[in-house]
Amino acid sequence: MFKKVLIANRGEIAVRIIRACKEWGIGTVAVHSDVDAESMHVRLADESVCIGSHQPQNSYLNISSIMSAVDLTGAEAIHPGYGFLSENAKFSEIVNKHGIKFIGPSADIISKMGDKIEAKKIAKKYGLPIIEGSDGGVNNFSEAKLICKKIGYPVLIKAAGGGGGKGMKIVEEEEKLESLFLLAKAEAKKFFGNDELYIEKYFKNPRHIEVQIMSGNNRTVHLGERDCSVQRRHQKLIEETPSPVLTEEQRKDLLEKTVKMVEQINYEGAGTVEFIYENGKFFFLEMNTRVQVEHPVTEVQTGIDIVKEQIWIAFSGQTALRQSDINPRGHSIECRINAENPALDFQPSPGIISVCHQPSGFRTRVDGAVFQGCKITPYYDSLIAKVICKGRNRTEAIQRTLRSLDEFVLEGITTTIDLHKKILNHEKFKKSEFDTNWLSKEKFY
Repeated sequence: MFKKVLIANRGEIAVRIIRACKEWGIGTVAVHSDVDAESMHVRLADESVCIGSHQPQNSYLNISSIMSAVDLTGAEAIHPGYGFLSENAKFSEIVNKHGIKFIGPSADIISKMGDKIEAKKIAKKYGLPIIEGSDGGVNNFSEAKLICKKIGYPVLIKAAGGGGGKGMKIVEEEEKLESLFLLAKAEAKKFFGNDELYIEKYFKNPRHIEVQIMSGNNRTVHLGERDCSVQRRHQKLIEETPSPVLTEEQRKDLLEKTVKMVEQINYEGAGTVEFIYENGKFFFLEMNTRVQVEHPVTEVQTGIDIVKEQIWIAFSGQTALRQSDINPRGHSIECRINAENPALDFQPSPGIISVCHQPSGFRTRVDGAVFQGCKITPYYDSLIAKVICKGRNRTEAIQRTLRSLDEFVLEGITTTIDLHKKILNHEKFKKSEFDTNWLSKEKFY
C-alpha cells in the first residue's frame, strides 16, 4: 500500500479522505491556503504544507505549488477529492509524469468524459439513451437558431467544459435565444476558460438520477443509484437511495446499461454516471470522473467504503469488489448543510461558529469539517457538513434525518438546516412528488 498520500483539497472531503488513509495505515499530507491554516483537515493530517493565498488559483488550483508540496513531503500519491483539480486532465497527466499516482482515472478518460459533447458521443456509442440536441459544439447564434428550431423549445444551453449550473441557460422561446446564448458563452469563458456550448432538449419536470460505479482491471460494479432531484440553481441539496420513483425493471435496465458503458471505456476508480429521468424514460446527462459529494449516502446504504476502495484501485490497478458483494438494504438520505441563508436566495453566510453540536445515534453519520471556533470563510464553496441517515424504509429514514437535524446546532452563521427540515416535512417530499425544479416553485420562505 502507499506509504504517504497528499490530499489536494480542503474542507469536509479532505477530512473524509484523511480518515480513509488512516484506516489503511497511510501517512497523510494536507495542503492549505493561508486562511485554512487552522482548518480541521490540517489538524487531522500527519503533515501540512501552505501552498498559497486564499484565492483558489493561488493555492488549491495551483498545480506547481501542489507538486512542490509532493516533492517536499515525499508523497507517493495524490487524492484530488471533488471540485478544484479533481477533473483536470492536465493535472492528472503532470502527476503521473512525475511518477506520482493520481487517485482517479487516466488523463485521457478525464478529458473525454469531462467534455460533455464527447461524453455524449461515447454514451450513445455504447448504448445509453441520450437527450436530443446538438451533435457537437455550437459556436455561433445562427447555428444555435437552426438546432433549436429542429428540436423545439424549450431548450437548455450548457457549457461544454463545465458544470455546477455555470454557463447554463433555459430558453423558453426564440425571442430570448440570442441574449441567453451570448450570456451563456460569456459565463462559460469566465468560469471554464472555454466558451464552447451545446444545446439539448429541456425537460420541464425531470428527476435527476445517478449511478455509482467502481471499476478496475476491466471489472466494473455498480453500487446502486441515487436520486438527487432536490436542487437549488442546478445544485443538489438532498440525495437519497434507492430512488423512490424507479420500478425494479427500470432500475435493472439502468444499472446494467451503465455498467456496460463504463466497462467499454476501461475506466479506473470511482465514477458517477448521471441521468435525466422523465415519464418512465432515462437519458444520459454526464459522467463525473471523481468521488461525488453525495458518496456517503451510497456508503451507508451498501456498507462499502468508496474512498478506501478508490485508494486500493489506484494502488493495485483492480477493484476487490464483485457485484455479489453489493447488497443494499433499507433507505438512506443525505442532507447537505451549507453556510447559506435560504431566505435571502441562498446568500453565503461566512463567520465564526460559536456553538457546534453535531448529531449522533443509531444509523446517523455526519461528514464535516466544523468545530466550535472554526472560521467559515467567503472564499470557497459553502458546503460545511453532510448529515446521512439510514432507515429500514424511506419513512423511517426521513424521521431519523429529521431527528438528527433537530440535534444539529450551529450558531454564529446561518445554514440550510431549517430548510432541510421544511423539505423533509413537506407532503410532496414524503410522497416523492417532486422534480429538479420543485424547490424554485415552492415557497419555503
